[in-house]
Amino acid sequence: MRKDEQLQILKDLIKINTENGNELETAEYIGGLFKLHHVPYRIDRFDGNRANLVAEVGLKETDEVLGITGHQDTVNVSDQRAWTHEPFAAEVVGDKLYGRGAADMKSGLAAQIITLIELHEQRAVKGTLRFIATAGEEYGTPGANRLLKQGVVDDLSALLVGEATDGQIVYAHSGSLNYRIKSYGQSAHSARPTQGINAISGLLQFAAAEATLFQQAPLDSILGAVKHSITVIGGGEQVNTIPDYAELSGNVRPTQSFDNQQVIALIQTAISQINQQTDYHLEFDLIHSFRPVETTPDNPFVRLVQQAAVDAFVDRDVALEITNGATDASVFIKGNPTMPVVILGPDEKVVSHQVDEYTTLSGFYQVIAAYEDVAVSYFKTGSRTKQLAADVVSPQIRPARQAG
Repeated sequence: MRKDEQLQILKDLIKINTENGNELETAEYIGGLFKLHHVPYRIDRFDGNRANLVAEVGLKETDEVLGITGHQDTVNVSDQRAWTHEPFAAEVVGDKLYGRGAADMKSGLAAQIITLIELHEQRAVKGTLRFIATAGEEYGTPGANRLLKQGVVDDLSALLVGEATDGQIVYAHSGSLNYRIKSYGQSAHSARPTQGINAISGLLQFAAAEATLFQQAPLDSILGAVKHSITVIGGGEQVNTIPDYAELSGNVRPTQSFDNQQVIALIQTAISQINQQTDYHLEFDLIHSFRPVETTPDNPFVRLVQQAAVDAFVDRDVALEITNGATDASVFIKGNPTMPVVILGPDEKVVSHQVDEYTTLSGFYQVIAAYEDVAVSYFKTGSRTKQLAADVVSPQIRPARQAG
């Protein structure tokens, strides 16, 4: 496939508006490409215009199945007037391609699509290469959860996630837990506050406790400390009335050393203590819970992907990293807890979700080369991955990146 054809696929994907949904149009576009190139695929449509897509190629000369995955949805454009490059025009300026999803993650998705097509035409995959395009990764992971129930990841030997990493190798990421605290009080006139119970004050009690709540959580040897934040708060209807209801939402980033269930138990304990010791009544609601994902940096699959990235991204140093963000892998490991997971993607992670989001064309072409190298090398004899594990003996490991 020529570079201009590869670029056109990326442009076409960006021109499809998939803000928090509407993945069906993207899935049908991808399906059309696969049909043209005789790649077997299926579309999993649900909830109107939501859709996953699964495709696979390979000669099946081994039992191993390598998964590559990316999500089709993007976050909202928000205020389009703030953009200097139209978010769905896929405008190219020099080495940059602008548009919503350019970095997160239609460039990685396009690179995976191209990898599948090109390796299928070359008959270069000795085992099975399975492409998994999901719906709703940005909020709630409904697509990944459907595919989990369908057993799509049960037989994977390893999984490569295509989120933007600037060509770096991410071998571990924290989980993500979203919760809501509801506070119930009793309304009264603000001139007689003692006749009521201020629901906002109940939330303030929790907020004060939350500030130090996770100090007891142990440091994880890979992911470090549990990150936690209160991110949304609201309550009250008018200025001269004691509010009888208020709520807040928060986010916690669990680790393997202090996992999702331990986070939930700690929050619930804090709420119980407030309820028992005060007149406030707080309730806990779990919104989303995504597990942390960790693969050891010396895992042969990590080393294989690292070597492919080193060979492809010749304009930069390639290091091993961790991130505090979460991916669909948090869902998929529920069905396959032992599979190694690595994240490798193109540029520019730092502008994901931002105005004038962009990726670089050079990084896009480089990650295609890296993906194809991984997919071909993975199915070579076992000595290949063992040799890589021996050769790459001193990985450069960087601290965690901040992620959404």
